Amino acid sequence: MPRPRSEKARQSVLEAMRAALSAGGYEAVTIEGLADAAGVSKQTIYRWWPSKAAILGEALLEGSVPGADAAVPFSDDLGADLRAWFSAVSAGLADADGVAVARALIVVTASDPELGLELNEKLAAPIREWVAGRMALAVAAGDVRADVDAAAIADQFIAMASYAALLGRPLDAGRVDATVGVLLRGIVAG
Repeated sequence: MPRPRSEKARQSVLEAMRAALSAGGYEAVTIEGLADAAGVSKQTIYRWWPSKAAILGEALLEGSVPGADAAVPFSDDLGADLRAWFSAVSAGLADADGVAVARALIVVTASDPELGLELNEKLAAPIREWVAGRMALAVAAGDVRADVDAAAIADQFIAMASYAALLGRPLDAGRVDATVGVLLRGIVAG
C-alpha cells in the first residue's frame, strides 16, 4: 500500500513548480530541480505524479491562472467595456508568468487531456461569466441582437487572449480596437 502524501511536501513541490515555471519556463523544469527546491526525493515526486505536466496541472489548478481574474466593471458603453476587458486580460497574460502558463497549458493538455480540460475551464469560466453578464445588459438595452451567442463571443475572447499570451505580447490598442469593431459590427441590433 502506497504511503499517503505529506501535505507539506506536496505543497512544497507545487510551489517549487510555480517558482521554476516563472524563473525559466516549463521546458527548463526538471524533476531533479523540483525535488531539490522542495526538499523531497525524486522518488517521492515520481510516486505522487506521473510527469512534470501532472505536477504543473495540479499547481495551476490550486493556484491562480494569469488573466483569469480580470474584472472589468460594466459601463453604458459596450465597446469601451470590451476594449477595457481585452486590454486588461492581454496585459495580464503577456508577462513572463502568463506566457509560461499559456505555453504550459498546451503541454499539459497534450499530455493529459482531462487535466487540460479542467485547467482550461478554470481559465474560461470567469471569462464566460463576464461576457454573459455584459451581453445580457447589451441585449436588455437594445444595443445588440437578442440572438447573440455570449458563449461564442467568450470563446473568441479566450482564443485571442490565449494567442497573445502564446506570442508573449499583449494586444496593442490598434488590434484591440479592430477586434472590438469587427465584433460589434456582427452583433449590433438594428
